[in-house]
Amino acid sequence: MVARSLYCIGTRKSDIFQNMAGYGMFTGGLGYHHGVQKLGALMIPASTGNSKRQVHLITKFGTTVVHCMPNYGIYLINVFKEMGIDPRKDTKLRLIMLGAENCSEETRKRIETFYGVDAYDGYGMSEMNGPGSCVECRQKNGFHVWEDHYIVEVLDPDGEDPVPEGEIGEVVFTSLTKDAMPLLRYRSRDLASFIPEPCPCGRTHRRLSRIQGRFDDMMVFKGVNIFPVQIEQVLMNIPEIGETYLIVLETKDDRDWMNIQVEVGDDILKGDPEKREALRAHIVNALQSEVLVRPEIQFVSRGSIPVTEVGKAKRVIDKRTL
Repeated sequence: MVARSLYCIGTRKSDIFQNMAGYGMFTGGLGYHHGVQKLGALMIPASTGNSKRQVHLITKFGTTVVHCMPNYGIYLINVFKEMGIDPRKDTKLRLIMLGAENCSEETRKRIETFYGVDAYDGYGMSEMNGPGSCVECRQKNGFHVWEDHYIVEVLDPDGEDPVPEGEIGEVVFTSLTKDAMPLLRYRSRDLASFIPEPCPCGRTHRRLSRIQGRFDDMMVFKGVNIFPVQIEQVLMNIPEIGETYLIVLETKDDRDWMNIQVEVGDDILKGDPEKREALRAHIVNALQSEVLVRPEIQFVSRGSIPVTEVGKAKRVIDKRTL
């Protein structure tokens, strides 16, 4: 949904993003680029990667808005720490817009806590004019669909019929205002549900729930369908665990095994063994309650799980053999 590029934006308020006054840093595709310009805001391309340079631009230009993938927002936390910069004191950030990959509520909270600003999620696809097909309001409780541009349905993933209101199904788009490539009932492979209750913000456009996962992301483990975001919700809610994790699926003795690597501090790795095992048991029990399987938990040192500065996070490695 979001192209891998960074931009600075700002100069005046809008009735959509009221906190965009001043300068801001924005990651987005051409849709965001032209949309921000239409608001009368300044946008300065800043290329990709080189995170220390991005942090430097955020502080130097007085950035007020960042738009990035949740994974990159998490990645930048360690970059800020390494550079000795506190975004709460040393920047002018007012809000963060997230997109391009699933973001659990727990990940959002980690981002908001570190940067000291509200973080809003958005949902869209390149096939539907890029980012912004649906976006959260200040209630942070579901994506408002831009129904003047799209008809959105939630259908049975294995058929053509709508699922009952409030149940999870496949999100399907029909474009209303695209000229070059109109699409009818485009199947996104994303899973979500409609929220039937009216939004307290007063908008009347329908709301989609948080994306629960994609068919492409779903793991079938010992007969159970599991989405990585379900595991993330549990891990990011445990303070002792760092921001990065990796799920490894393997075959041992003709049986499937799930090993989840999580980063922890030296106080856990080298500290009291009983405390370490109690934390391991807590994680296993919490995951079993959520996904109905008992994985193995491997504690690793912070910074040992490979991460990338650009692109979506790789959370699952499947080494299983038939």
